[in-house]
Amino acid sequence: MSDPWSPSSWKSKPIAQNVEYPDQQHLSNVLSKLTTLPPMVTPSEIERLRYQLSLVQRNEAFLLHAGDCAESFDACTHENISSKIGLILSFSLILIWGARLPVVRIGRIAGQYAKPRSSSYEKLGDREVLSFRGDNVNGLDPNDRTPDPERLLRAYFHSSTTLNYLRSLLTSGFASLHHPRDWSLAHVRSPSLRHEFETIVDGLSDALDFSRTIGVDSSASYEQGGGRGTLGEVDFYTSHEGLMLAYEEALTREFPIPSTSFNSRSTSSQLIPGKAFYNTGAHFLWIGDRTRQLTGAHVEYFRGIRNPIGIKVGPTMASEELVRLLDIVNPDKESGRVTLITRYGARKIDDHLPGHIGAVQRSGHPVAWICDPMHGNTVTSLTTNLKTRHFNNIISEITSSLRIHTACSSRLGGVSLEFTGELNDEGFSVTECLGGSMELSEDELGLRYQSFCDPRLNFEQSLDIAFLMSNHFKKERRGAAEAAQGSGDILYQEFKRSLSGVPA
Repeated sequence: MSDPWSPSSWKSKPIAQNVEYPDQQHLSNVLSKLTTLPPMVTPSEIERLRYQLSLVQRNEAFLLHAGDCAESFDACTHENISSKIGLILSFSLILIWGARLPVVRIGRIAGQYAKPRSSSYEKLGDREVLSFRGDNVNGLDPNDRTPDPERLLRAYFHSSTTLNYLRSLLTSGFASLHHPRDWSLAHVRSPSLRHEFETIVDGLSDALDFSRTIGVDSSASYEQGGGRGTLGEVDFYTSHEGLMLAYEEALTREFPIPSTSFNSRSTSSQLIPGKAFYNTGAHFLWIGDRTRQLTGAHVEYFRGIRNPIGIKVGPTMASEELVRLLDIVNPDKESGRVTLITRYGARKIDDHLPGHIGAVQRSGHPVAWICDPMHGNTVTSLTTNLKTRHFNNIISEITSSLRIHTACSSRLGGVSLEFTGELNDEGFSVTECLGGSMELSEDELGLRYQSFCDPRLNFEQSLDIAFLMSNHFKKERRGAAEAAQGSGDILYQEFKRSLSGVPA
């Protein structure tokens, strides 16, 4: 029998990544204000996502979780939001074409303002200052590192503004503006790889043209009074790491569970659905690798909210610990509740993922398995001293994950990527990750390195991954010999051959 839970019961547990505010009264006043502000998301939206994630668990949908490592207040502009959403929509369209599965889209957006740190302090030259913890805690400027409670309010309003504009985009036909033939493939330096990508784009464009010709999307435009249509309407959900528990508690509200939702705590004789606590600051929240202690404050908070949750699973997670964690946050083994986001690194995934899959299978817990190929593959460039990631390592971890899940009679249900569609004033993408079909080199990292957190895939590199995964799923769906033999590493080798000019 578990202990009673409340939105504040986490305060009785040890708190990892805690922030010490000098003015506790100021903090209390801000949190009180936050408790009175309107929810950003609704229980019905959260329940809809839970249902769609249950489809991912049953291999009836695929999850795309993507966006910035950490958002910044200054980047809350219509250009940045539009480019980010546009890239997520384009990526998902390519996946749908290859996999023939619905794609559940969850953005790292409208709230991803906090970041965990390995140390409370950092050395900048001769100075030791408090570490930068994200825009909702302190400033990037070394002279602005004192935690300021007002930043929590600013985080709420920037999140609300982002979500408001996001909803406006998606309800006014924005999703139908990204036609595949508008995608430029000029960045692809390998002729053979460009040919493969062009084949996918042509097939996808022809399918959409055919749909419009037979009347699937023949209504008037949104601006001329028409509906959004099948091709112009998509679901989109928000997410962030649930790091700042006082902020999360302030946005946690008790609501009736929508009557059409599955309620594991009710019996068939109950006509009135029960109530539950929802975090109304995002549809989906995740526990990071640094805050997943079984007896810690974050696990305590997460076990009581109704939202679907993610759990980062890395090489330091023991299989027995993973099962115990699932027992705590999902004791009733409800579908759609837990998504496991694995992040081992390309060199370590074979040592850890098979054991984790086996332990979860034996436990009977329903989960969606998602591959995060970013966080385990971060390195520091010896040439520029900038943090970066190599495209080949990212692809290697994805394809290894596909192979291992197949070998373990499991299924990879999605990917979690850090990418951006941002362009500078001249129309060029960021240069933060190495490689890809544009063959970005270490000498080019400093050209447009804009991240203040971790390096992100740019627009071109992101579409590279989308094309490669789509091609893999198409072969798998058609029963191609490569897919039947397993597998994902074929995709990676095909990409490397095409780059080097070796015939496939």
